[in-house]
Amino acid sequence: MGRLAQTDGLTEIQRDILATVRDFVDKEIIPVATELEHKDEYPTAIVEGMKQLGLFGLTIPEEYGGLGESLLTYALVVEEIARGWMSVSGIVNTHFIVAHMINAHGTQEQKDHFLPKMAAGEIRGAFSMSEPGLGSDVSAISTKGVKDGEFYVLNGQKMWLTNGGTSTLVAVLCKTDEGGSTPYKNMTTFLIEKTPGFGPNPTVPGLTVPGKIEKMGYKGVDTTELVLQDVRIPADRILGGVPGRGFYQMMDGVEVGRVNVAARGCGVARRAFELGISYAQQRSTFGKKIAEHQAIQFKLAEMATKVEAAHQMMVMAARKKDSGERNDLEAGMAKYLASEYCKEVVEDAFRIHGGYGFSKEYEIERLYREAPMLLIGEGTAEIQKMIVGRRLLEEYRIAE
Repeated sequence: MGRLAQTDGLTEIQRDILATVRDFVDKEIIPVATELEHKDEYPTAIVEGMKQLGLFGLTIPEEYGGLGESLLTYALVVEEIARGWMSVSGIVNTHFIVAHMINAHGTQEQKDHFLPKMAAGEIRGAFSMSEPGLGSDVSAISTKGVKDGEFYVLNGQKMWLTNGGTSTLVAVLCKTDEGGSTPYKNMTTFLIEKTPGFGPNPTVPGLTVPGKIEKMGYKGVDTTELVLQDVRIPADRILGGVPGRGFYQMMDGVEVGRVNVAARGCGVARRAFELGISYAQQRSTFGKKIAEHQAIQFKLAEMATKVEAAHQMMVMAARKKDSGERNDLEAGMAKYLASEYCKEVVEDAFRIHGGYGFSKEYEIERLYREAPMLLIGEGTAEIQKMIVGRRLLEEYRIAE
């Protein structure tokens, strides 16, 4: 293990967890990742291994059967997993967001019901906010929940659900017109338990997961739509028990999700650097290893600097969230920097490989297709810059 992307101040438990995950990644993920990715095959054996390691309950409190670890620990674990195969980190990301939302905002009954099973990996979560015509404008949400006695009737279409088919619990954001005078106070999060699989759901009438969306990269993990047609959900499955709080609950989830995406960018970038510096010491041109050419050394230096900078920014954002402080500024910066640097480091590693980088026999080809997803996941670079810009104006506003 090289000196890049090291984290100061970790406890012995944190170091042990990361060593265990790193060993799992090297032995169980990296050797099979490219083959599974090319087949677009769900990594069932890897997921079972993560369940045995307790990773699905990493941040869930010990009282509910989890490990009770911090967001920082989780982010560092995600970085290691993404180094092996980014799709696997996506499987735990949405699960973690939903578990975080339930733990932070759920009723006691919801915590008691869901969290122990989520910690064991028996219930796996998916997160549903986006819609086909929504983009980044959450206020334009159209999926609607209408109160009908002790139930709500949900109608609409959601988009871009990671784990949409394989999950058994989906946190779905709907418009309910019950919260207040602004669109953001008229949204509610519903917790929908379902049977895994595609097509009409056998246990939730009116709920349909049409099938997997075909993607350029980020394969293996299923990305889906979610169609709701007169789906009846008990009122006690509103997250927190009170309508109108969904936007703020979802934004809390997205905030930690942005740290996760930053961690994924760090992991993919680190793997691309490893591949690039290794290949540069094996390939020879003009009578010497290409690593001895100054142009390649400059490229490696730039790549390593970006890997290190992104990692430290991600760690800062995670620690800020763990402290209980507002971290939208740091999370936005970390997500923006890590995803952009990931793209650049992967492309440089691709260039170092030359023509072989274009071959599916080489791992860098997979990373080259995976990196673009991080540019748009959990908000585009433009959204991150808008968030950061607004927060900076709040912090540095001059007196009029």
